[in-house]
Amino acid sequence: MDKRRIVLGGGCFWCVEAVYRNVKGVISAVSGYSGGLRPNPTYENVCSGATGHAEIVDIEFDNEVIKLDEILDIFFAVHNPTTLNQQGADKGTQYRSVIYYADEEEKTIIENSIAKHQKDFAEKIVTEVSPLGEVYPAEAYHQNYYNLNPMQGYCQVVIAPKLQKFMTHFPEKLG
Repeated sequence: MDKRRIVLGGGCFWCVEAVYRNVKGVISAVSGYSGGLRPNPTYENVCSGATGHAEIVDIEFDNEVIKLDEILDIFFAVHNPTTLNQQGADKGTQYRSVIYYADEEEKTIIENSIAKHQKDFAEKIVTEVSPLGEVYPAEAYHQNYYNLNPMQGYCQVVIAPKLQKFMTHFPEKLG
C-alpha cells in the first residue's frame, strides 16, 4: 500500500466527505478545518468567518488504487470551483474551494488538473491552491454526517445529488 494524503475543501465538508467515503482506494475521509490562523477552532468559530479556516476533508488514499489526479477529477465534478466563497446557498470564506498540497509534485498535479478542468466551466476556476498547514478535525458530530443522518433535509437536498453525480460519472471508482 502506498498511502498518500490530500486536503480538499469544496463547500460544506459533509458533502465532500460523503463523496470520498464512497471512493475506491480512499482509506479515510475526515471533516475538519484548515487554512486559517486560529488554533483548535470550533465549528462556531469557523462559521463566524473570523478564523480564516475553510471547511475541509482530510483524505488518506492508497495511491496504488487511485491517483491524485483521479481524486481531483472527482473533486471538480462534484462541486462548483468557479464560485468564490460559496457553494449553492452556503456562503462565506469557510465554504471556499481549496486544495492544500504537501509538496511541489502535488502542486504541479493540482495545477495541471485545474488547467484540464477549466474547459468544463464557462467561468474561471477560483479554487485556492495553497501549501498544507495545520489540519484540525471537526467535532465528532460532523464526522460521517451523511451516513448517520441520510433523511435530514440538507442531506436529501444538497448532499444526495452530489453523491448521485459522483456515482453516475465515476461508477468504476465506487468503493
